[in-house]
Amino acid sequence: RFKCDWSSDVCSSDLIHPPTMSQYLPLTPDEIVEHSLEAAEAGASILHLHARDPKDGRPTPDPEVFKQFVPRIAAKTDAVINITTGGSTKMSLEDRLAYPLMAKPEMCSCNMGSMNFSIHPYARKVKAGDWKYDWEQAYVEGTEDIIFRNTFRDIKKILLDLGEGCGTKFEFECYDLGHLYNLKFFMDEGLIKPPVFMQSIYGILGGMGGDPENLTYIRNTADKLLGRQNYRFSILGAGRYQMSLLTVGAILGGHVRVGLERSEE
Repeated sequence: RFKCDWSSDVCSSDLIHPPTMSQYLPLTPDEIVEHSLEAAEAGASILHLHARDPKDGRPTPDPEVFKQFVPRIAAKTDAVINITTGGSTKMSLEDRLAYPLMAKPEMCSCNMGSMNFSIHPYARKVKAGDWKYDWEQAYVEGTEDIIFRNTFRDIKKILLDLGEGCGTKFEFECYDLGHLYNLKFFMDEGLIKPPVFMQSIYGILGGMGGDPENLTYIRNTADKLLGRQNYRFSILGAGRYQMSLLTVGAILGGHVRVGLERSEE
């Protein structure tokens, strides 16, 4: 059961999952509140949150939907509230920033580059009549021909408008080695100041594979580029890679991120 139900540093439920993928995926505001509070009670210190249309689980950047669960979670836990600036591949930057700029949360995610970001092979595992909602099949199959965009200018806008403008701290998400060098670039530019919270992500089609060697290579490269004293290291393994990579990452002294996070299994 891929529910956030054990002690962790970061718990998440992201928008790459279609509802058909798991019956445990929280879709409504009430379900998101329930799962988040369970995770915090189990030991999660950060809650990474996205929003979905309560009617059909469709990804949405609508601030009115976020308002139905974020304040309720914040009122009942002292865990750090971490709002996405990623959203989904079909959202514009303005869409993705709409609620964070309004809410000015203590933390937001920030993807450190553009990338292919696909789960289209999952569609082969689902029979045509077995999709829970009618939008899901086209959405999943469409990821074969779409990118997640976060250009240098996009990242700069996030850092200036949300970071400097709202006082928000960031979880810097690195899906590939180049993203780590992008993080270093913005540190050299003075737009990101240490210590930074660097989330390394493995097993996404279009990003780094879920091999333990990739994890140790990213850790060593981060030490070289950033200096170990200048960053906090966290690990996210997608799908079947979750438990094995988190175990290796924890041994290396990293934090861990669990939950319904971009699984294809």
